[in-house]
Amino acid sequence: MIVGIGIDLVSVSRMKRVLDRNWAARFINRVFTSEETAHCLKSARPEECFAARFAAKEAVVKALGTGFTRGITPVQIMVCGGERQKPSIALSSNAREIAESMNINHTSVSLSHTDGMACAIVVLEKS
Repeated sequence: MIVGIGIDLVSVSRMKRVLDRNWAARFINRVFTSEETAHCLKSARPEECFAARFAAKEAVVKALGTGFTRGITPVQIMVCGGERQKPSIALSSNAREIAESMNINHTSVSLSHTDGMACAIVVLEKS
């Protein structure tokens, strides 16, 4: 049974501007896990990779119905895979506890991007 659906769009050019700022490292460390960062920095267009993952994090909290409240931070939502692998979501800390309290046992995510926009959709399910 579907518990929640979330979708989000992120401007790739806006992400590029953020990544070009002198405080970009602080932003990346607050929003992305070290695994996500390493994956995106290997990409030919890191701004697309970061934008898609940021959209997925937003889509997760929309699907949960919480937004970034109740102690949920972006780094607690990790987007795994991508490129030539099926993407997936791994939750930790408060995000995981909230999902468990909602009996969520399956998460589906789809990522897409063009030169201009990145999109993610997340579906949360329970048996």
